[in-house]
Amino acid sequence: MQDLALQAAGAVTMLAAIAHGVLGETRVFAHAQIAPARLRLLIRLVWQSSALAWFGLGVLLAAAPSLAAPEARAWIIVVAVAVLAVAAASNAWATRARHFGWAVLALACLLALLGW
Repeated sequence: MQDLALQAAGAVTMLAAIAHGVLGETRVFAHAQIAPARLRLLIRLVWQSSALAWFGLGVLLAAAPSLAAPEARAWIIVVAVAVLAVAAASNAWATRARHFGWAVLALACLLALLGW
């Protein structure tokens, strides 16, 4: 059951990362008027860096059940829970919980904890 929870946490995290990257490009940056152009580029790169980091974290969560070292599994879960909890709390606070992203990240965090 714990392995399934970790794999689900990984899948949810990867889906959140993909949605974050795609929606950022199609909804946010497609309409944003950010000047100067270098600042716009910087914000886009930071936005996509977070999506890539979450995707990598999701891959690690999904792979954790197959790792031979229990210490590696534990550290992956600890780091994932910390990152996802901060991201979920930040999103909920900044959007006053009106954006669905915090709930998705909180779900991934909860599933990772269940995989402990």
